[in-house]
Amino acid sequence: MQALRSMDQDARAIAAALLAKTEDARLPAREVRRARKGPGYPLPDLPHTALPPVSEVFHMKTPYGLEIVENCATCRMHKEKWFCSFSPDVLKPFSAVTRPSTYPDGALLFVEGQNPRGAFILCSGKAKLSTTSREGKVLILKVAEAGDVLGLSAAVSGTPYELTAETAGPCQVNFIEREPLLRLMERSGELGLRTAQAVSREFQTIYRDIHELVLARSSAGKLARLLLSWTRTREPQNTTNEIRIRSSLTHEEMAQMIGASRETVTRLLSDLKKRELIRLEGSILVIRNRSALEALAA
Repeated sequence: MQALRSMDQDARAIAAALLAKTEDARLPAREVRRARKGPGYPLPDLPHTALPPVSEVFHMKTPYGLEIVENCATCRMHKEKWFCSFSPDVLKPFSAVTRPSTYPDGALLFVEGQNPRGAFILCSGKAKLSTTSREGKVLILKVAEAGDVLGLSAAVSGTPYELTAETAGPCQVNFIEREPLLRLMERSGELGLRTAQAVSREFQTIYRDIHELVLARSSAGKLARLLLSWTRTREPQNTTNEIRIRSSLTHEEMAQMIGASRETVTRLLSDLKKRELIRLEGSILVIRNRSALEALAA
């Protein structure tokens, strides 16, 4: 209602469209139009052209700058290899039992040891998957990207979540409860196969990362492996063979990924800069000498 009273035309249009299709507010579009003419709060004029059709509301921008996607069948963000890239026959019942939500930076999706409520499909943004020792030491095992599904193995097995999932920036997440997920898996071989493949990739990735973390002889080697892991899908962008990567991780988070202290990571990054292996340009990490990093990581 505050947005409806706003002088911002875009804010009024979004508010009117959302109120028109929500069940909780119990305020259909005709009531919004009636409110403009009747007594009560002085609402600014809302021309009919300012009210977008419901299909457009699915892709409105949220306060976090993310697109609102309330129906998997109309989602324009998913890609071929994403978990949710089902055939139309599976996508329709799957979308009917999922609940999309947006989260700010630092929101906890689930906590290590918590009983599984369901699985979380990361539609946009990133999320940190971590584990904590009894002494409180945090180890980040993975930074999940859009298209990943979180908590799936726990949801399928019915055992507590193995890790803690925390958003690393604003995210849109689609949640499916455990029981509807299991019922759909029983009825759909496609969903069952996609689930098995996702769980397999999840554990293969973690096994590989732990293997590299344990076998690296030094913190410098571990950090080099981490930086190189960010270049797996990147190609040199100029004739100098430099690779540019936008990193949202702090030195503390990088330390948590290689099992070192923040001070150690700061010192090692400074050393890599002096040796001209990397260069930092604000949040951009530039890999200047990939071959030298690979030798350090070996």
